[in-house]
Amino acid sequence: MSRLENSIRNLKFALTGQMLGIIINIISRKVFVIFLSVEYLGLNGLFSNILSMLSLAELGVGSAIIYSLYRPIAENKIDEIKSLMLLYKRVYYVIGIFIFIAGCLLTPFLHCFIKDMPNIPNIKLIYIIFVANSAISYFFTYKRSLIIANQMQYYITLYHYGFLLLLNIEQIIVLYLTKNFVLYLLLQTINTLLENYLLSRKANKLYPYIKDNCNIMPLTYKIKNEIKRNVTAMFFHRVGGVAVFATDSILISKIVGLMEVGLYSNYMLIRQAVNAITGQIFQASAASFGNLNVESSDTYKLKIFNVMNFIGAWVFGFCSICLFNLINPFIELWLGVSYLFPIDTVFWIISAFYMTGMRQACLTARDSMGLFWYDRYKPIFEISINLLVSIILGRKFGVSGIMAGTVISTLATSFWWEPFIVYRYGFHFSVRGFFYNYLFFTVITFIAGVISTMLCNIATFEYSIMLQFIIKFCICLFIPNIIFCLSYLHLYEFRYVREILKQQVHDLFKDNKKGR
Repeated sequence: MSRLENSIRNLKFALTGQMLGIIINIISRKVFVIFLSVEYLGLNGLFSNILSMLSLAELGVGSAIIYSLYRPIAENKIDEIKSLMLLYKRVYYVIGIFIFIAGCLLTPFLHCFIKDMPNIPNIKLIYIIFVANSAISYFFTYKRSLIIANQMQYYITLYHYGFLLLLNIEQIIVLYLTKNFVLYLLLQTINTLLENYLLSRKANKLYPYIKDNCNIMPLTYKIKNEIKRNVTAMFFHRVGGVAVFATDSILISKIVGLMEVGLYSNYMLIRQAVNAITGQIFQASAASFGNLNVESSDTYKLKIFNVMNFIGAWVFGFCSICLFNLINPFIELWLGVSYLFPIDTVFWIISAFYMTGMRQACLTARDSMGLFWYDRYKPIFEISINLLVSIILGRKFGVSGIMAGTVISTLATSFWWEPFIVYRYGFHFSVRGFFYNYLFFTVITFIAGVISTMLCNIATFEYSIMLQFIIKFCICLFIPNIIFCLSYLHLYEFRYVREILKQQVHDLFKDNKKGR
């Protein structure tokens, strides 16, 4: 099966799973707020972010070793794959143990992360369950990397969303019968254990040679040195990612309050759901791009990258316009008007979403080509700017200021640094074309966003909230895409994607005829 076919198959499974996951999470969150207070939502978001900080112990080992697997898989070097998997297993066992111990040691200091401690029973026990759930995943997750590197991400999608559906049904029943948050979390831990264990067994069946612990050759000095170099670089990237994104809830909790963390978590649930769907486009193609990097020329790699970047610009531009106009009406319908942020806060949340989304093509290329080392110091500047600006603006403007700090730090660092590295060390071309395309895509997105928002505001005057949402949804569905089509019609990337879509539609009808 070709790289394109693998990417499309992974994408189909991923999008189906993500849509199912969104529906499940929306229903589950609604039940959550019915039976538990908004402080529980805040606690859930805060502890998740604390555990994200502890995940720095992973050091980016996963990305570094997945990259190391691309070449031996392409060349069918089984002995080298076995050696890499054994190394990965040992490292992740150590990481899992460290996260559990370090997480438990933080328990006496939980009050340092919360402005006003809520009257919630068993807070320390709740936190320990979060720690256990995080640590457990590391004891099995190393085998996922082999599945991903072999361009078979769809297996992971099937297992994950099957267990997610089962978990949410169980959690809804528990909340309805007991209203007990501890039992709710224990189910999540059991689900994590079962999902990872069964996926580990699936990896053993797909690649039985990884069960053979005999005659495993030591890795060469060259491979070890490359992994060590990449892990060192990825550590900085992991620190940057956690400090910029995972600390938002902690800063909101400390500067503004735990209730605002609860409100913020609802916006993040929607944003992360959209991120999960859009992210699958790049996750599904990451292994294929890694294989492409081994076998193809710089010119062809740049050509495919431009297509990926174009898809990202269209998808994230469209999603940003939809989120800006629809997220508040949706939350009002879903949870109620008391769970809304003002529109200026929404603007900064969506701006951060757009900036992050527009980085995805560069990050996919960087990881697939193993260019971690060249921008290893970038996260240090990103962290410093983000924390300084977020704290200063957060004290003055609250949640809006904290989110603005994230946008400013991205503009000051990742916006230009990451594409520069990818173009200089990956493609060996000038980065000027990338910035031209970025500006062009952003201007078109801004124009489409202004027109769509104006039409939404005019067309929904004096209607009910449900009818407003439906009208705005229709406007956001058609207007941005029409503007994008007219603006991008002349681009090579547009014609390339159009041909792929035409072929997929043709294959779909062909399969349907065969089925008859």
